[in-house]
Amino acid sequence: MNQIKQIHAQIIIQCLTNENLTVGKLISFCAISNNGNLEYAQLVFDQITEPNKFMYNSLIRGYSTSDNPIKAILLYREMINRCLSPNEFTLPFVLKACASESAYCVAAVVHGHGVKLGIGSQVYVQNALINVYVVCGLILCARKVFDEISERTLVSWNSMIGGYSKMGCCREGFLLFKEMRDIDIIVRNALLDMYAKCGDLHSAQTVFERMSYKNVVSWTSMVSAYAKHQLVDSAREIFDQMPEKNVVSWNSMISCYVREGHCKDALNLFHEMSDLGVVPDETTLVCVLSACSQIGDLLMGKKVHNYICNNDMRPSVTLCNALIDMYAKCGFVGRALDIFNEMPEKNIVSWNVIIGALALHGYGLKGVNLFEEMLGGRIWRPDEITFMGLLSACSHSGLVDIGKYYFDRMKSVYGVSPEIEHYACIVDLLGRGGLLEEAVRLIGRMPVKPDAVVWGALLGACRTHGNIEIGKLVLKQLLELEPNSSGLYVLIANLFCESQRWEDVKNIRKLMNDCGIMKCKAISFIEIKGCVYEFMVDDKRHEKSGSIYSMLDQLMDHLKSIGYSCNYFAASLGAEEI
Repeated sequence: MNQIKQIHAQIIIQCLTNENLTVGKLISFCAISNNGNLEYAQLVFDQITEPNKFMYNSLIRGYSTSDNPIKAILLYREMINRCLSPNEFTLPFVLKACASESAYCVAAVVHGHGVKLGIGSQVYVQNALINVYVVCGLILCARKVFDEISERTLVSWNSMIGGYSKMGCCREGFLLFKEMRDIDIIVRNALLDMYAKCGDLHSAQTVFERMSYKNVVSWTSMVSAYAKHQLVDSAREIFDQMPEKNVVSWNSMISCYVREGHCKDALNLFHEMSDLGVVPDETTLVCVLSACSQIGDLLMGKKVHNYICNNDMRPSVTLCNALIDMYAKCGFVGRALDIFNEMPEKNIVSWNVIIGALALHGYGLKGVNLFEEMLGGRIWRPDEITFMGLLSACSHSGLVDIGKYYFDRMKSVYGVSPEIEHYACIVDLLGRGGLLEEAVRLIGRMPVKPDAVVWGALLGACRTHGNIEIGKLVLKQLLELEPNSSGLYVLIANLFCESQRWEDVKNIRKLMNDCGIMKCKAISFIEIKGCVYEFMVDDKRHEKSGSIYSMLDQLMDHLKSIGYSCNYFAASLGAEEI
């Protein structure tokens, strides 16, 4: 660019600024070259009173691959307004910009221009049309363009088969694959990815095994195929066999671990990735933050946040949402709220996450106020997840009247039909408020059959308020829905225990033993000096478990010495389950 600026200075000195060929080459270098500067190209372009088609094409091409592809579309519109007819070098890059922005309507207009100008049948234009229609989810439009191509290139086949893969249209993709004569690695990878997305693991394995040459995309697609089927060990086996890995490969394996709840494995793999010098991208960081959220690893979450800040990254909305969720799940709702307030851009997920975070920590009124603030902006419309967070916030904070008010207005005012999860929330809200009879009436009016979550919320309220009569009605419904649920039996036993009906507690315990129903052991996490440990009831995996249990015995002896005694139900379960 230093040399280009010197040349530009000579152009100005020698009064060559009206020489379109010379200035056009200058703009082209600045806009397209890896060593150029798109902003400088725009500055030069703005000084020209009558820019020609070549200059427009150069700038459109530059913006189509930039962080601001919408500028390419605006330049195209300006070009049309100046009565400069686009050519076969214009349309592919305008369509590429449309694909980046998912601008279907603009793409359709450009398609019409191409047909009208007689360049719509150019293979490069048609390939670009296939790509933009696929990106916009219009697979039939893409196929129509594909069928009209007289001489298809490998790009044509790859784009169309890749489109079928993206849309999960396995049969159509396979039939098209059979028509091909020259099959390259890109097509085979698209076919492999298509089978993986369609859930046909056997066919994906067959394609993979028959490939004489496999690149990093092939291996990564196979990792993703196993991950999609929850075959974590098989995915890791393929991952370990990879001759080379890129950041996408690492992301596939890390996200597989996170989805299946193997969060410690995900973090260990991330550390291994970092030790090898692989630079994480936003997808990596979002996955790692999700793992931190699930196990409450605040220290690792803070390290990721510091990495973002220290590397001057401009986090996307998705990454900011992941940070908010991590801090909230780790107990730092104030920090989560700070990040939310500092976000230059937000989407509906941002609002949903922060409202859910406030609900989780009992800040119901703040959640309601934030919901009203969201509505006041008149940009975002609440969706079903928004109302889940809002109703949960009201439930956890005892805001019964406010919760009922918003529930009644969900459909009529905001156009969101209540789903069974929303009914579970409102039943929980009424139950916590002691309005058990009203909760029963609401369940009776539900348009869908209540599930175990709805009845379970009511049973929990019965326990809280000691209402045995309604509890028995709920018990009958729950036993029909989930006769083998250990959690259900524990809830029922707790209900009887709260009412000091010890004989019923014994009967429930006996029923569990006779049916072979075991209480599921819950897993807990604790962070000590930056290290997260997981443990459960009667867990002896820790190297210092002997000392831990000794300390617990001392604590129990101390509690007994000051008058503490276990309740009957705890004693009946046995010391190992206290």
